[in-house]
Amino acid sequence: MKKLDEIMELMADEMADFKTAVLELQNRSEQLAEISIPISTEALEKNLNSFLQKQEKANEKRNEILQGIDRKLQHARLIPNYLLILFGISGILGLGLLGYFGYTSKEKQEANFEVYRMNMESQNKLHEDYLAAYPEIKEAYCKWLEENK
Repeated sequence: MKKLDEIMELMADEMADFKTAVLELQNRSEQLAEISIPISTEALEKNLNSFLQKQEKANEKRNEILQGIDRKLQHARLIPNYLLILFGISGILGLGLLGYFGYTSKEKQEANFEVYRMNMESQNKLHEDYLAAYPEIKEAYCKWLEENK
């Protein structure tokens, strides 16, 4: 939008310059109408040539400015670099956090499984100790297991 505003300002300036040039021409034509001495074509050509040279210089300036604007527009980006960098950093940070939390979750799950395994082993050990202390209960338990198979 800034570039369009700059172009519009340049166009407004050129239109203002053109208007002043037209007013100057009108003033000079009025002066010529008031003068009773006829003007030679040489003087008219001289004035016209000086005016055309001024217009040519103004056109060259305007063309240089417009070419500069065109070059800037060709190299312009829709998304600024700092936004791309910001999105890249946030993406990397998000992936890092996701990996970290996934890893810690897996470690916690393995730790919980280890605690569960130790608990089951300790319960089995208690059962074995109990059955070793009371052999008659162990025999009854073994018979019960065989009957239920």
